[in-house]
Amino acid sequence: MPMTVEEILARAKEAGASDVHITVGIPPKMRVNGDLLTMEGDRLMPADTLEIAAQVMNEKQQQRFEENGECDMSFAIAGQGRYRVNIYKQRGSIAMAFRLVDTKVPSAESLGVPQSVIDLYQKKRGLVLVTGPTGSGKSTTLASLIDKINNNREAHVITLEDPIEYLHSHNRSIVNQREIGLDSLSYAHALRAALREDPDVILVGEMRDFETISVAITAAETGHLVLSTLHTIGAASTVDRVIDVFPPHQQQQIRVQLANVLEAVISQQLIPT
Repeated sequence: MPMTVEEILARAKEAGASDVHITVGIPPKMRVNGDLLTMEGDRLMPADTLEIAAQVMNEKQQQRFEENGECDMSFAIAGQGRYRVNIYKQRGSIAMAFRLVDTKVPSAESLGVPQSVIDLYQKKRGLVLVTGPTGSGKSTTLASLIDKINNNREAHVITLEDPIEYLHSHNRSIVNQREIGLDSLSYAHALRAALREDPDVILVGEMRDFETISVAITAAETGHLVLSTLHTIGAASTVDRVIDVFPPHQQQQIRVQLANVLEAVISQQLIPT
C-alpha cells in the first residue's frame, strides 16, 4: 500500500530533507544536504501520485491545476510543518515537488545576514532586491527582514507571495499576507491594489515580468519600502536585468528612476558546509 503524503513528509523531515520529489516510476526521493536520496518503498504508479495530489489540493487549486497543468501552493500538516508545493503534469501523469518551510521565521542574525543588510529594515522608502539562484534562501532573507520590521516598527506591511511561505503574526506592525491565485489574480494586480491599501512596506515575492517591475518601481517612488527578489547572480547584472525588461525607448527613464529609488541589491548563494 503506497504511503500517504503525511507519511512521506514525516520520513523526509526525520532525515533532515529540504525537498521531496514525487513522480511516477520510482519511490519518493528527498534532497538531503544537496544530494537526492531514494526513500524505501515501492515505485509509485499514476494512481498513487493522483491520490497524493488529491490529499494536497483543495477544490480551487484542483481547478487551477486542470486549467494550467501546474499549480503552486502552500501546504501544512499540524504538528509537522509547512511546505511550498508545486504540482505539475509530466508525460500525462502527476508529479510534485515539496519544499520544507520553517514554521518559525529565523532571525536575520541567526542567518548570518550582514548588519548593513539588517539595517535596511529601517528604510521608509525605496526598492530593496534580494537576488540569487533558486534555492539560495532569498525568501528566507526577506522573511527575516519583514520579521525585523514587525518587531521594531509601527507599520502596515503587505506581502504578496506565490505561495505564502512563512506566516507572520501581527506584532508592532500589521502584517497582511496575500497569496497569488488565492487572494489575488497576479502579482501586478495585487501590487496595484496594495497601493490603495495604505501600506508602509510591500513585499513582492518575485518580480517576474515587465508589469510587476514597473508597478514596483512606481510604488517605491511614491514613498513605500518595496522588497522583492530576482533570479540573477551579482548586483550589476541585476540592474541590467531590470533595465532590459523595458522597451529601448523607456530604458533611459528607468535608469533615472532606479537611481532615485534603489536602496540595495543583495546577491546571495548558499555554500555547502
